[in-house]
Amino acid sequence: MAGRDWRKLDESDVHVRPGRGTRPRSKRRPEHADAASALVVGVDRGRWTCALDRDPARVVTAMRARELGRTPIVVGDTVGIVGDTSGRPDTLARIVRVDERTSVLRRTADDTDPYERIVVANAAQLLIVTALADPPPRTGFIDRCLVACFAGGLRPVLCLTKADLASPDELLASYAELDVPAIVTRHDQPDVDAVTERLTGHVSALVGHSGVGKSTLVNRLVPDADLATGVVSAVGKGRHTSVAAVALPLPTGGWVVDTPGVRSFGLAHVTADDIVLSFEEFAEVAEECPSGCGHLGPPEDPGCLLDTVVAGGTASAGRLESLRRLLASRSGHAE
Repeated sequence: MAGRDWRKLDESDVHVRPGRGTRPRSKRRPEHADAASALVVGVDRGRWTCALDRDPARVVTAMRARELGRTPIVVGDTVGIVGDTSGRPDTLARIVRVDERTSVLRRTADDTDPYERIVVANAAQLLIVTALADPPPRTGFIDRCLVACFAGGLRPVLCLTKADLASPDELLASYAELDVPAIVTRHDQPDVDAVTERLTGHVSALVGHSGVGKSTLVNRLVPDADLATGVVSAVGKGRHTSVAAVALPLPTGGWVVDTPGVRSFGLAHVTADDIVLSFEEFAEVAEECPSGCGHLGPPEDPGCLLDTVVAGGTASAGRLESLRRLLASRSGHAE
């Protein structure tokens, strides 16, 4: 602009060099007040299958919005979605919000792994499917599932299968003091009415070892389970979802989250106090125990005060024994 009279210049004469400005970026994120609510029913390699308004007939595929960063999104999460929510092939919506969770089922790879894996969010209950025979029940696995439920805010339910091969009485007696509801089914009489009644209207997760009859149970609860699984599989370009959790709609209402990838529960993320808090009669006294007390009692924890609750008549010895069995399972003192 050499030689030009600066008094005759206006904004059209200003040349701005492209590049970073000096103005700091705003941290304010869009509120997305118009985002549609959806339930996450499947996850596969950076894509989420979601049911709009929890309607299994309105399924869309979505990606995580950039503004969410690395926010974890798992099956069972309630999310806000914007963009193309038509559900047509090759369309992609965006998840812009993850609502606060009411419960979380977590596990670690083992008891020394500090990394928590969220299996499912917002499930009201966990159905622990266990065969009474062929294979025999593994109480250590049941105990660890119970610990995960108590720590994560889920209601545990025992589902004992193959009652035509063995009696459930002994196993039921061992969990009587924990007040865990139980459903008993037979392999030769596939009546799942009691299971359906328990699950209807809720988001429920199912877990169990191979061979206990969990897959058979899921197929009876959700007659088109294979079709529903196929819809989720399509998100990952053909990879079968048997290695990941998937939510399936119940014909009577509610959702069943099948978790075939869960073989065991590492409990590195759970503390002894997390478990004791679920036992109201012991929770207050446990706060007076020495620091670091595992509440196992002598000889592991000689200063533990939980025995005083039983001595005072506030709780039964069987109740304390059941609590300590769960604590021993968490700490690795029992299998």
